[in-house]
Amino acid sequence: MTATPSSRARLPVWVTLGAAAGIGMMTAVQARVNGQLGIRLDDGFVAAVVSFGSGLVIVVVLSAVLPSGRAGFAKLVSGVRTRGIPWWMLAGGAAGALTVATQGLAVGIIGVSLFTVGIVAGQTVNGLVLDRIGFGPAGVVAVTVPRLLGGALALVAVGLALVGDGLAGVPVWMLALPFLCGIAIAWQQATNGRLRQRVGTPLTATLVNFTGGTLLLVLAALVHIAVVGGPEPFPTEPWLYVGGALGVVYIVMSAAIVQYTGVLLLGLGAVVGQLLMSVVLDALWPAPASPGVVQELAMVTVALLSVVVAAVPWRRRAR
Repeated sequence: MTATPSSRARLPVWVTLGAAAGIGMMTAVQARVNGQLGIRLDDGFVAAVVSFGSGLVIVVVLSAVLPSGRAGFAKLVSGVRTRGIPWWMLAGGAAGALTVATQGLAVGIIGVSLFTVGIVAGQTVNGLVLDRIGFGPAGVVAVTVPRLLGGALALVAVGLALVGDGLAGVPVWMLALPFLCGIAIAWQQATNGRLRQRVGTPLTATLVNFTGGTLLLVLAALVHIAVVGGPEPFPTEPWLYVGGALGVVYIVMSAAIVQYTGVLLLGLGAVVGQLLMSVVLDALWPAPASPGVVQELAMVTVALLSVVVAAVPWRRRAR
């Protein structure tokens, strides 16, 4: 069952976009935390397992304690058993695993801003495609001229990050992985929204994500350890282990609000939050390949403009 336009209009645009921006801010903080943990362990895969594994523990506890979690899990089991929930709706954890692994491998070197602009490009391109084909829970969302302009401005913000010599010496794969993560995140948000409709709660969709993602990351970490050896000793600072909890919160929020925003606007709102928080984090805690403050502010300004252009309900003036 897809949401009707009237049901999506129950929440004001500023509320849903504010929530999307909050998701982006948490994503930026999670990226920096996981990136630093990856540096301290000298193993981004193990850092990703720690982050996703801790998130899985939280989601399992919540699903067992909350009545909505138990009801959602029962619907999930029934849907899988009767094939009312197809297998691909259970694959959202792969996108989360890729994102968290990329955070652990790259963010400590390229910084949050460069990681974010790669996410921007992937989310913008795939968000337009998914909305156009009606893959998200909101059904087919028209790709209007303002939405195209908003997406184009988001890509301009990406281009601003590539100006200058800041990328000299940065491996190409560190730039390609965030772009792939953005594509995957847009698909994950749409898939989680549809799964949430089937099970009745975003908590169960989050449980599915963390279960699948943790399994994939454990396998990747075991292979990596077998090839290069074990990680460094685990650090004792508690803040290095909050990435999983942040992931739980923003995945639940994404699954809950994508039916009101569509995939593209959710992605653009999250991008603004990511860029704003990225500027703060890179200013307070710069990474070796982070852009300068002026360049980051220019990126944020253009990204903010992209969301305004895409979100404001432009109408023709009646003659």
